[in-house]
Parts: sequence; C-alpha cells; structure tokens
Amino acid sequence: MSLLVRAEADGSLLLESKINPNTAYQKQQDTLIVWSEAENYDLALSFQEKAGCDEIWEKICQVQGKDPSVEVTQDLIESEEEHVEEMPETSPLIDLPTCELNKLEEIADLVTSVLSSPIRREKLALALENEGYIKKLLQLFQVCENLENTEGLHHLYEIIRGILFLNKATLFEVMFSDECIMDVVGCLEYDPALAQPKRHREFLTKTAKFKEVIPITDSELRQKIHQTYRVQYIQDIILPTPSVFEENFLSTLTSFIFFNKVEIVSMLQEDEKFLSEVFAQLTDEATDDDKRCELVNFFKEFCAFSQTLQPQNRDAFFKTLAKLGILPALEIVMGMDDLQVRSAATDIFSYLVEFSPSMVREFVMQEAQQSDDDILLINVVIEQMICDTDPELGGAVQLMGLLRTLIDPENMLATANKTEKSEFLNFFYNHCMHVLTAPLLANTAEDKCEKDAVVGSTKSNTICPDNYQTAQLLALILELLTFCVEHHTYHIKNYIMNKDLLRRVLVLMNSKHTFLALCALRFMRRIIGLKDEFYNRYITKGNLFEPVINALLDNGTRYNLLNSAVIELFEFIRVEDIKSLIAHIVENFYNALESIEYVQTFKGLKTKYEQEKDRQTQKLSSVPSILRSNRFRRDARALEEDEEMWFNEDEEEEGEAVVPPVEKSKQEDDFPDSYEKFMETKKAGAANGANGANGKSMAAQTSPAGSNGSSSKAATLSSAVTATKGSLVGLVDYPDDEDDDEEEETSPRKRPRLGS
Repeated sequence: MSLLVRAEADGSLLLESKINPNTAYQKQQDTLIVWSEAENYDLALSFQEKAGCDEIWEKICQVQGKDPSVEVTQDLIESEEEHVEEMPETSPLIDLPTCELNKLEEIADLVTSVLSSPIRREKLALALENEGYIKKLLQLFQVCENLENTEGLHHLYEIIRGILFLNKATLFEVMFSDECIMDVVGCLEYDPALAQPKRHREFLTKTAKFKEVIPITDSELRQKIHQTYRVQYIQDIILPTPSVFEENFLSTLTSFIFFNKVEIVSMLQEDEKFLSEVFAQLTDEATDDDKRCELVNFFKEFCAFSQTLQPQNRDAFFKTLAKLGILPALEIVMGMDDLQVRSAATDIFSYLVEFSPSMVREFVMQEAQQSDDDILLINVVIEQMICDTDPELGGAVQLMGLLRTLIDPENMLATANKTEKSEFLNFFYNHCMHVLTAPLLANTAEDKCEKDAVVGSTKSNTICPDNYQTAQLLALILELLTFCVEHHTYHIKNYIMNKDLLRRVLVLMNSKHTFLALCALRFMRRIIGLKDEFYNRYITKGNLFEPVINALLDNGTRYNLLNSAVIELFEFIRVEDIKSLIAHIVENFYNALESIEYVQTFKGLKTKYEQEKDRQTQKLSSVPSILRSNRFRRDARALEEDEEMWFNEDEEEEGEAVVPPVEKSKQEDDFPDSYEKFMETKKAGAANGANGANGKSMAAQTSPAGSNGSSSKAATLSSAVTATKGSLVGLVDYPDDEDDDEEEETSPRKRPRLGS
C-alpha cells in the first residue's frame, strides 16, 4: 500500500510513497504526519482537518500492524521510553571505537544512529564525557586538516554535528571552551553537501572585531563575551536549520546562550566602576562622535541582553541604570546630529519606557522645575519625531508609540499619596502640547494655506501641503491627538476649545492624500463619539460640519473609504439621536444632502429633526406664554457662562487642576457680538420682509457677515451662511432665541444650500 498525494487543481501526482512496515511514522498536532525515507530526506503530510489526518493514520497503522491510538510507530523508541526507569544505573555504556583516523567512519555511523533513541543518546553522552573523547576527536581534526584528508574531515563534520544534537550541557562546556571552540568551528566548516568548505574561523578571528568602549579588566567577563558571540554564531550561521525530528535537539544550546547573557549582564551590573565610566564619557562634551556612537551602541546591546533576565533581576538592572543617570544621558544623545546614534538612543529609550513609564514620567516632571521647555526630554522626543528624515518616517512611528505609552492614563499610578495622572497631564499640556501641535498649526495657518493654494482651483484656499512626508507626519500627530480626545477628558477639551483646534484639523479634509483627510475625520468622529454637549455647541457655533460636507460633495459619486467614513459619522449622529447636531445639520445643509439617496442616513436625520420639532411644539403649546419666554430664552453669553461654571465644577469634582487656559482665541471673543448682530439683522428682516420672501431676504442680509476670510467653495457654497476665520457666527437657530409670537408669524427661513 502507498500514500498518494494529488494536486487539487489538475489531479497530477505530487507524491507516491510506499508504506514500509519498518519506517517510523509520527503523528503531530492532530493534523501532521511526518517520516523519513532516506538519510536527510524528511517528509510531512499536513491536513486541514483532524478527521482526514486520523483516516490516513489508521491506514498506516493497519499496514504496520500498530494500534492507531499511538502517535509513533517506531518500536525501539517506544519500548525504551517505557523502560527508561526500569534500567539499572549500572547498565553498560556504549563502547566507543578507538579514536583513530581509520575509525572515523565507524564513529560517525555510531553517533548518527543513536540520535533517534533518547536512552542511547544519554549513554553516548556519558561515554564521551567520561573518556575525554571530544578532545581526542579535535586532535584528529588537526591531523586530517594538515593531511588534507577530505573524507576524514567530512566524517568529523557528521560526528561533531551529532554530538551537538545530543543536547547535553556538560558536553557543550567542553566543546565551547577556549581550548576547543575554534576546532569545533573548523570541523563544522567541512559540510559534505558543500563543494568548498566555508571560512568561518577566518571570519571569527579576522573579520569580527571585539570592541571595548571601556577596557574590561575582568578576564572572566571577557572570556564569557567571546564565548557567547561564537556560540551564537554557531547556532545562527553554521548549523543548518533543524528538520522536524531535530527541532528539539538544540534546546540546550539555546539555554546555554541564554544563561551566558544573564551572567554577562549580572557581571557588568555589579561592576559600578565600569558603568560609571561609560556614563561619564557618554555625557562628556569632549567625547568625540565616534566614541559616543560606540558607547550608545554598547548600551543598546546591553539593554537587549537585559531582556533575558528574570523580572526581579530586570527591575534591579533598570534601577541601576536610572541611578547612574541613563535618562539625562539619553536626553543629550537624542539631540545629536548623527542618525545612527539617535536611532540607537531611541531603542534604549523604548526599553526604558517599556520597563517603567512611571520612572520616565517622574524624571521629566522633576526636570521641568529646572529646565526650559525646549530641552525637556519629552520635547526632545517630540522634536525627533517631527524632524525624522526617513521618507517613511520609521523612527517617527516608533517615537509616536512611545509617546502614546507615556501619556496613557491606563498605566499611570493613582494612590492616596501619589496622583501621577493629574500631575503628569497638567505638565504635558502646559509644557509639551504646544510642541506636538506646532507642525499641525503651522501647516493649517491661513497664510500657509493661501501660499499653497492652486491658482485657478475651484477648491477652497485652505489647501494643505501636498508633501507626502509632511502629510505622514500630520497623520501621526492627529493619531496622538485622537488618542488624547479618547483618554484625557477635560485637559484636551480645554485645549481644543482655546486653540480652536478642530477647525484647524478640518482644513486637512482638503488634502490630496486621502489617508490624511481620513485622520482629520477620525479626530472629529472621536469628539462627536463622546456625545458631549460642550463639544457639540463648539461644533455648531463654528459651523465645523461645512468642510466635512464639502469633502463629501467633492468626492462625488466615488464609492470609497472617505465616502463611507463621512456617511458613518452622520449615521452615528442619527442612531444616537444627538439632537443639537441633527438640528444644525438639517437646518443648514439638508438642501445639499437630500439628493444623496443611496443611503437613508440623511432622510433619517430629517425625520428625527421633524419628530423633535413636533415634540418641542407640543411642549411649548402646553406652557403659558409668560413662563415660556422666561424659562426658555437664553442668549449666547449665558451659554458661555455655563461652560465656565462647568469647567470650575469639573475641577472640584475630579480633584485635578485644569490647565490654565491660554489667551482666548479671537473667534470666541467675537462670537457674542456677532451673534447679537446676527439676531438683530434677523429680526429687522422679519419685520421688513415681504410675505413668502423672508427667508431669501435673510440669506442676502446675513451673508456679508460671514464672507470675510471665508473658506467657502465657489462650486458648492453659492448662498451659504458661513463661519469666518476672523469671527464665529451663530448658525444654530435655537428655538428659544426668538419670541414665540415671532416664530408663529414668520415663515420658516430657507437654509443655505450647498449645491454642486
């Protein structure tokens, strides 16, 4: 009986393997059958389902007369493993042939034959250890090499490789000693499968150079470093990738390297004189750039080795580095011009942040009391992110991830005596946020946008830079700001409103890079997702849906990610029934959106709006008119006073200090006056307008108030009332802004139409 494997596509025969009664088949992981058909020729059948594997396994066991419940069909391994505990300790060892040139083939056959049996491997290892056999073999290697005995050298390759696969630490101690290791490497150069031997010894002795950034006086430490490098080279470079049967043969070799690294880190950590000298040279201004580069690379490798330590030892390691001043040293080297040094310093910083974000935060907050903002460690990190010269911004992405870890409240301590979250966020928004947002504000400024505008374009003057690298950087910054919106509550809220940040972000909706426009939209979506009425009023007062709707209209009939993301934003508002936003959207933009019928989102918004309007009408009709005017009439100044009261209350409730607001933006200061002028004009229009023409008259009268510095599009905003950059104009027609009599007498205003 044979195993036949055919191609699913055309039925061609891929494999025909006769089931030999003496072949050892092994079932692994319920869906894999492996076996060997010849020396160094391993086969494996992989099945998608366990049932298929079990069916073939039963056929194989049937041919070999085995029980299908076993996972290995080899009698020798099975019987020896069953009786491993029954064998007396005094059982005879394997008799090794005498270590002579004419016996090398016999020795190679013996070593190869025992690898399939755990007990025989153990016996052979004991025999090799007791008789000092390995050193005798390595002496024969030197003889064979001097005589250019190629056949003998090929046998020695098989022997030494087989001894490594015995997986015994006691044998490794002998083979990797200073006396033997280069001869072991020499034996492994003569792989019979290669036409010419590799020159591994030449590489290890001449090409690979051991660099001592500071002279190491401890000879044991030097020897351990050399040994670890060479053994790692044997594992990674010289030895072939182990087959399925050999995959566990080198586990002890991996452990040998692991414990060597632990020992190296411990020995270096205990030598405080050595580490102190490294730090002193690293921070010394007189140290030349090449030397500093070597010192930083040493620390990078040192920190990488530390990852092998147990958690308790790793804590002690990083605390030692912190005590010696690793963070001030990093602050210096991260600001250097050398790209390689900065990259290595970033890797070291990532190890520290991963180990203890709180340790880094504590350092930067103490530093803030003594230094200017420009030289604070976090600001240095932000500047490195902003100034990354890599076109793909690989370093900037890594630094952004570290910054996000540092500002994540989830890993901040909040105990009775330590309010890390409050203290650090106050520090970050006072000293660092302006550095992070600087590129965003610079690239969305009015003069910058006008400078970058395309002559003759029908698009708004607020066209953001088309440079791909700049767009990538702004996307990273927006990702961090979006994270802040989600996790920092009133700190970021205060910052957004004081800086009118959302308006600046939405300028990026005009970017030719769709990924950047989506980042800007995601930022707004996260804000709206909070369902916070203070954010909602800020959005409606500033008419901040306008750039989003313009982007949707400019996108036309293209069915792409931008289209879907914008519709999802409005669908969220509809499903969550955010009344203030629904009213604003329907009253100001429905005429432009009603033609979009491939989704029911906008019709659904109109329905929600009308339902709410009916409910409000019913409520108002049930309240006496004298109470109605006093109860519901509120002006814009009252709303701002409420916001101030909210911020003060929030501060008391949270027990945390609100970031002192920067000077209020001109938009906020101008808003009440502009709003009152708007209302006066509106009332005048209501008194003087002709029947049925009142809405058009209003649009004509109020348009000039919003035209100065407007970002309206020539093709889409022919008659819209827009919010200017110089002043925010009230665009939400709150039901309580007018007397009820006026509402009843005046015909409904026509809303601005965003036509194409």
